[in-house]
Amino acid sequence: APTDIYTLSLHDALPIYAMRIRRVTYDLGNVIERQEYLDGRYGAPGEKRAKKKKATPEEVEQVNQWTRERKARHRLRMYFKVNDYFFTLTYPKEERPADMKQAVKDFEDFYKYCKKEYRKRGEELRWLRNIECTPSGNWHVHVVLNRIQDTDLIIAAAWKHGKVRNKQLLYEKGEFRKLAQYITKNEKTQKKYVEDGVLDHKIKEASFSRSRNMPLPEPETDILYRWQKEPRPKKGYYIVKDTYFEGINKATGFPYRHYEMIRIRRTEDEDRTVHGSKLPGTNRKKRKVHRSGRMRD
Repeated sequence: APTDIYTLSLHDALPIYAMRIRRVTYDLGNVIERQEYLDGRYGAPGEKRAKKKKATPEEVEQVNQWTRERKARHRLRMYFKVNDYFFTLTYPKEERPADMKQAVKDFEDFYKYCKKEYRKRGEELRWLRNIECTPSGNWHVHVVLNRIQDTDLIIAAAWKHGKVRNKQLLYEKGEFRKLAQYITKNEKTQKKYVEDGVLDHKIKEASFSRSRNMPLPEPETDILYRWQKEPRPKKGYYIVKDTYFEGINKATGFPYRHYEMIRIRRTEDEDRTVHGSKLPGTNRKKRKVHRSGRMRD
């Protein structure tokens, strides 16, 4: 999280750490994401939190962007694997759509064709996409799609409006963090909030969406009563340094920490995705604090 919204004056707030700490854990198989923050419903006797400030429109939009990015990242980590596809659907200048409604319909025709062909082969289609239009009117669609044996032939036949360009195989580096930013960016995304290369062109308007067959499990929630100076990684995992951040949330006035842990001995690629079986992390031992078993959108 950037320092504009989460300041680094953490030690100034140390006296209020004798409170309930809420730790939210997302178990995504090879990656565990964790957030820790002060539970705002419980305060320490005689202590006050920092003054709450009204979020600016920019901060509100950035929170919305982070939410889209986080959910996309979780789906990429749970449902896609190394060597699945990332590509761009393009239009020739004379066939560009008149508006976003038409572009959405064009992609709908594309994925319905792919879905039918995947079903013929006994496979399930999963996708994320971002339709983008540049200020010059260049419409295109960035797509992440699970790859099967005939995917090249299927997507070439499915897209009727131009070419399938820049086909890339997904790879492990960063566990899809940068890809999640790229596939969810829009005209309001700011360069200071994303990694280098994400905003490689200007955007006039954009529309992100995904297939509906990728539910996410509810995160596991634990209650702690002490703010650790340094978090400890789960056994068999290590903390990724460039994902670690802690500070004070300017909007709430409460301490906040976020970090990711990656499994030291990774599971095989074919085990990283969900093929009609139980979702990763839904068969763990019961914790002391109640955890919801619901799925989230």
